[in-house]
Amino acid sequence: MLLVAGARPNFMKVKPVLDALENRGVDCKLVHTGQHYDAKLSQVFFDELDIRPADEYLDVGSGSHAEQTAAVMIAFEKVVERETPDAVVVVGDVNSTLACSIVGAKAGVMVTHVEAGLRSRDWSMPEEINRVATDRVSDLLLAPSPDGVANLEAEGFPAEKIRLVGNVMIDTLLSNVDRARARPVLGELGLTRKAFGLVTLHRPANVDDPDDLGQLIDALGTIAADCPLVFPAHPRTVHQLEAVDIPAGITITDPFGYLDFVALQDAAALVLTDSGGVQEETTVLGTPCLTLRDNTERPITITEGTNTVVGRDPEVIVREARIRLNDGWPVRRPDLWDGKAGDRCATAIIETLEARATESKAFE
Repeated sequence: MLLVAGARPNFMKVKPVLDALENRGVDCKLVHTGQHYDAKLSQVFFDELDIRPADEYLDVGSGSHAEQTAAVMIAFEKVVERETPDAVVVVGDVNSTLACSIVGAKAGVMVTHVEAGLRSRDWSMPEEINRVATDRVSDLLLAPSPDGVANLEAEGFPAEKIRLVGNVMIDTLLSNVDRARARPVLGELGLTRKAFGLVTLHRPANVDDPDDLGQLIDALGTIAADCPLVFPAHPRTVHQLEAVDIPAGITITDPFGYLDFVALQDAAALVLTDSGGVQEETTVLGTPCLTLRDNTERPITITEGTNTVVGRDPEVIVREARIRLNDGWPVRRPDLWDGKAGDRCATAIIETLEARATESKAFE
């Protein structure tokens, strides 16, 4: 069985599934596509999460969406042809997810999508295209939340293809949160618990246009006058920030490793982000979160979590931030975000493989 990870969000998701399958004696090979190759976005996660070394490293690197997707497909096809796996397991919604699911489907291999069914319905997001296309070619759809199941049913997928398993990324969070809280990162940055905010921005709609980014930074500067903000800058954001005046109270840093970033999310009074994964992690950590987007593919973080989608209007962002800083937000955790999603994924994958094997013998 081949399990695929390619970018920072994938590593936290593949770990619980890989561990659960191997603990049950399943022969697994871990494929790292190299979509994220910077040590701060890749190797640090393997080290901190104790993910064993990848069996295959495709080393595709960066490029346009088409170049990167094509490079992964070409390299992964060679692995599939050589290994002849009985299943390909992909996680999340990055280019590697789509590329490897297509290769697996065309090779006639059972494709499993972990984190299936999420929808933003925003076709300007490359991730939405990846999610929808990956689900369409997959044989087993493992949804993290009931809204994912509802989306898949509405799109006509048969019930036997869909399993509600919970959120695998929360498995990783819950198993590491105590280690994260013991990290010295707050002291190193001179921060006091619940007396600062945390910012992450990387989506093109927020960072590619200097004027739009400048307006967001101005709004963050207004918030920072009352609550200092820490802003670990994604590599795609760093260059754009060079054209923007950074207000006092905002500290720009390099990206953090997984444990330090969890520690900062846990200790922050407020998180402002355009990341899907951060919406989920703050929900479980009980930290108020403002999503600087017009939509989210994770609505459960709003209905059962601590997240609010506020868009990109500076006045709305400042107003909502002040409300959260003054009043906080109810702490709620969705069902099945309980640290056992990886086990449920493994059960679904093994049962589906066994059913397919039985069905195949029946036709012999």
